[in-house]
Amino acid sequence: MSAAHILVVDDEADIRNLLKEILSEEGYEVDVAANAVQARASRARQSPDLVLLDIWMPDVDGITLLREWSAANADGCPVVMMSGHGTVETAVEATRLGAFDFVEKPLSLAKLLRTVERALDSGKRRRQSGKLLVSPIMVPVGKSRLMQQLRTQLQQIATHSSSVLLVGEPGSGREACARYLHEQSGRSARPFVPLIASTLREADAQLTLFGREEGGNAAPAGLLEEVGTGTLFISEIEDLPPSVQRLLIGVLESGRFTRLNGIQPLTLSARVLSSAQPDIEHRGAEGFRRDLLAQLNALIVRVPPLREYAEDVPELLRHYVDRAVDTEGLPFRRFSVAAQNRLRNYPWPDNVRELRNLVQRLLIQGGPEEIRLEEIEQELAVQLPSAEPLVKQDLLALPLREAREQFERAYLQQQLLLCNGKVGQLAKRVGMERTHLYRKLRSLGVDFRNVSED
Repeated sequence: MSAAHILVVDDEADIRNLLKEILSEEGYEVDVAANAVQARASRARQSPDLVLLDIWMPDVDGITLLREWSAANADGCPVVMMSGHGTVETAVEATRLGAFDFVEKPLSLAKLLRTVERALDSGKRRRQSGKLLVSPIMVPVGKSRLMQQLRTQLQQIATHSSSVLLVGEPGSGREACARYLHEQSGRSARPFVPLIASTLREADAQLTLFGREEGGNAAPAGLLEEVGTGTLFISEIEDLPPSVQRLLIGVLESGRFTRLNGIQPLTLSARVLSSAQPDIEHRGAEGFRRDLLAQLNALIVRVPPLREYAEDVPELLRHYVDRAVDTEGLPFRRFSVAAQNRLRNYPWPDNVRELRNLVQRLLIQGGPEEIRLEEIEQELAVQLPSAEPLVKQDLLALPLREAREQFERAYLQQQLLLCNGKVGQLAKRVGMERTHLYRKLRSLGVDFRNVSED
């Protein structure tokens, strides 16, 4: 059995030589690199079983290099970070990017060897299972029970080939969940192709999906052919034109499609994922084919709105700050405790997408490192239309009297609908004396005269 191959990346020659000597005596094959250029070249020559990576290096720091390997999904080998100036934030960032562990300098020989053994064992188990770690950027963020359940559900169905319908509000992260499904599946090395349903026009949908054949070759190839054995993700299926729905139901039912001008049908090998809004089951009356829905929703995943797991908002804020700093070079800023608490109680009508945009806007605008409550209030100053559902209204942005009236109005309007407009039933339901209830409805401007009363 060949010895495990370890790559040591550190700009200090003494550290490199010491680690090479110690690990070689333990029976490992050791390669060393003084910087990112040498580290990339070493990995190109031979995929290591483990990388020991220093964080602070002069040209490209270790976190940047780790991020590069994580985004590319590299060869999936475990990475242990090393630093003599470690901070909690750096350790958290390294872990978020997929580092196996974090060890501090000066290195403890016993701890280092234990960490190396555990990391190599983890990499071995991962290779045996045939699964590489998913890039952390793809992983749905959150420690709440709701998000843990979502990740577990996605992991359980990732290995199947059945179609999956991701149901949720716009901005809730349905495409991110679709990408996570793809990365967790055996198709992860194949293409993931997103398609916005509204971009499929009736005039050229066949060409877009099936491609054209000239002289026995695709010219050009359609999306279904380009995806191959990968994953096709159709976003907002309720926006599919009727004629395109007919095309898709034919392909999904038969498992075949034919290029324009072609004769020989091709096999549909892709897995089809799709997304829709929560009321998709009622769209049949509006022209959405129920037989197509039945083909697309073999498995259904509900992607929750952010307001249902608001306890994860602080973690999401940190996550998107880190991403903006790392990928866009924006200046780092952190949210004060008061600002985080305010945002935990904000209804997020546009969900995670709105949170991500808020973070990006605050970092682009710049300012003190700490984002304080006053700055958050300015950003949230635009009040949502009163027609928004109560759960999406930012009542904390209003004075107490206005917030109370807005809540009471929305509450009584909804209860009146549940009582079929019968004020007598409403009085019993909400526990109010009927005369007092009439006065309350009039004062709030709730129209009850145009609905039937008992």
